[in-house]
Amino acid sequence: MSEGFNPFPSMQERMGCGSIEDMRRQFQVPVLLVFGMALLWMMALIALGAGERQFIQSPTITVRGPIIGGVQPPIGTPLPVQTFALSEGRPIPTIAPTTAATPFRIRLPNLNPEMMGVQLEVNLSDEDWAEAMRRVTDNLSVRWIKLQIPWREMQPDRPDQIDAPFFRRVERYIEDANRRGLNVLLSIAKAPAWARTVLEEDGPPDDPQALADFLTLLLREINPNEGRELVGDYIDAIEIWNEPNLRREWQGTLPFTGAGYMQLFVPAYNAVRAASPTLPIITAGLAPTSNTAGSVDDIEFLQQMYAAGLGQYTDIFVGAHPFSWGNAPDALCCGTRGWDDNPHFFFAETIRSYRQIMSANGHDAVKLWVTEFGWASWDGFPNEPPPGSEWMRFNDKWTQAQYTIRAFEIMQTADYFAPAILWNLNFAVLNNLVNERDERIAYSLMVPGSAGVVDVESDDVTERPLYWMIYDAVRPDIQLERYD
Repeated sequence: MSEGFNPFPSMQERMGCGSIEDMRRQFQVPVLLVFGMALLWMMALIALGAGERQFIQSPTITVRGPIIGGVQPPIGTPLPVQTFALSEGRPIPTIAPTTAATPFRIRLPNLNPEMMGVQLEVNLSDEDWAEAMRRVTDNLSVRWIKLQIPWREMQPDRPDQIDAPFFRRVERYIEDANRRGLNVLLSIAKAPAWARTVLEEDGPPDDPQALADFLTLLLREINPNEGRELVGDYIDAIEIWNEPNLRREWQGTLPFTGAGYMQLFVPAYNAVRAASPTLPIITAGLAPTSNTAGSVDDIEFLQQMYAAGLGQYTDIFVGAHPFSWGNAPDALCCGTRGWDDNPHFFFAETIRSYRQIMSANGHDAVKLWVTEFGWASWDGFPNEPPPGSEWMRFNDKWTQAQYTIRAFEIMQTADYFAPAILWNLNFAVLNNLVNERDERIAYSLMVPGSAGVVDVESDDVTERPLYWMIYDAVRPDIQLERYD
């Protein structure tokens, strides 16, 4: 240190001012300018906020929705816009990137609740069912629910059985949902033991006509002719089976191929059409997967279905389960993080591949019905996700919410989608699934806890942000201040 150096100079010395009066004179004008600029800046922000509340223009979609105060968690850099072109038929509309994160507001689109639904467990007590219905109608306000009906529980003993307690419970619940103004999509799967010779895991009946007979009976019993049309008041759509490209869903004597599925589909289709010429019939949503010992690539499986005659049915919907792991709904393959090195891991890739196959087989006018989709998040749950599901750590509860809302927006922008069904409402508050680390809890909108915080020891139920974002997005005049 040199002699005479002062390590702690005064403010006057730092600014080169001689006296306090000199310093005051030098600062008088700049200070007034600073205050004036700050005032103008604040007024501009207020005006900007007011303008944004009228509409927000995204790259390809005009989003007229509420703008919410608060902090939007970052979700990474949006990917470039991708335009999907079909090899045959009309092009798939451009899917724009997710709106960039902003530290001040969350932008929500206005979503059409008529095109939205949620899947919930049907095996509930009367009290739990009533609570689930209240949440769907009063809070989420979506117009569709999906119930997966295990045929084996409906008719555990014989093919003409209608007196099983579960059968009558399902009937009451479907009728109750109808009285509440909801549309009901039934997914029929899991044949009873009396219809199968291979009893390992789940699977179809040995004789496909057995399923057709069950559907005939189901439509007759749940839609009694009491001055109403036979079909459509209680049951509004039927999905024929669930993920038949997974061996655990297709153990049996029918071939484990798309052609084998068509052996089941055709008589089931005929049974439904005999009851109603207009009831929506949906092919089984396929699991996005590759070829393994326990699965058939869903793209190949769908091609096999068309090779076996699916294209001749023009009054149907093609089911899809475009799950996307930790990848945004706009993202395309591939990456290096993990669970992103294959097109099957991407929502957009699955949709694009299905539409290409459909168009190439004369089904360009047939719509996709997404009967399951969603993003899993292990956020808040104790311990680690189940083995093989470590990717559930990629999505926190905010990412889960933003990706899902964006996916709904994409599906409501394109003209080739039927109502989309979110998976799921309430599996995290059923039985002991949280303590068992069941992967289904990671998709649930409702979780044990309070004030948005997961507490697996709590008897209370709280909601994830996605729950309240849906509440907000389907109400153009509502602007919630927070979602947790």
